[in-house]
Amino acid sequence: MRIGKLAILVVFGSALLGATVMQARNGGGERLHAEEAPRGAGADNAMGFGVAAEGRVVAYPGAEVKVAAERAGRLLKVHVVEGQKVAKGAVLAEIDADELHAALDEAQARIAEAEAAIRLAEANLDRRRALVAQQIATPHDLDQATHDLDAARARRETARAQAALYEAQLAKTRVLAPIAGTVITRHADAGETVEAGEAIATLADLTRLRIEGEADEADAARLELGAPVVIRADGYSGQTWKGRIEEIADAVTLRKLKPQDPSRPTDTRILTVKVAFAEPTPLRLGTTVDLRLLK
Repeated sequence: MRIGKLAILVVFGSALLGATVMQARNGGGERLHAEEAPRGAGADNAMGFGVAAEGRVVAYPGAEVKVAAERAGRLLKVHVVEGQKVAKGAVLAEIDADELHAALDEAQARIAEAEAAIRLAEANLDRRRALVAQQIATPHDLDQATHDLDAARARRETARAQAALYEAQLAKTRVLAPIAGTVITRHADAGETVEAGEAIATLADLTRLRIEGEADEADAARLELGAPVVIRADGYSGQTWKGRIEEIADAVTLRKLKPQDPSRPTDTRILTVKVAFAEPTPLRLGTTVDLRLLK
């Protein structure tokens, strides 16, 4: 009888132990699933970690310019290389201008010729006035002398205008830096023939950089001007930098940046957020960064 009761207790204990083990496994699996669940922007927001976004380092408006040739022609010289710092007004390249120099010389010669004709016409006019006063010449002779002087002066003005035109065209054969900055890209080399409007070099003021970020439109209500931002970038493991939101777009647009996380959709609608650096960083123009927009 005792042996029978003992057997029943053993069976009951085994069943209870098995149920406990199964429950522990199920519970552990649920916790493991929760811990391994990916933390996307929505999960971070629910936990109060801020708005996750991606962005790229860009230059402020006017701080990055593509300098183009204003006149077609063959490049005689390109004076800069990539990475070179230049001052505003520095000569980046020169376009062949031999024909323009010859045309300018001709126009200046016509100016000198017209000035000589003016001096002669002025002298003739003075003599005609004296002769008319003595009634030796007629008023018609005086009118003709006046006309000759006016015509000579008109020819001089025409020659001056032509010379000014050639000088303006010559100025366009020297490609100048519109801003002080660094040569990011050199697009052409000496000996090439360029068209008007064709890029010669791209300049950027690397002291005027910020981040253009893309936040999901669902996070729009959590974005505030002046809010702090934490910035991270691949290649700088463990490093973060501080920033602040200085501009929020008024319109929602399609994503432009390709997400670094392949699981994130590429066709979502985003709100563009401009972020100013709050401290110096080693980040370069065009670097892709991860942002945590705090509130």
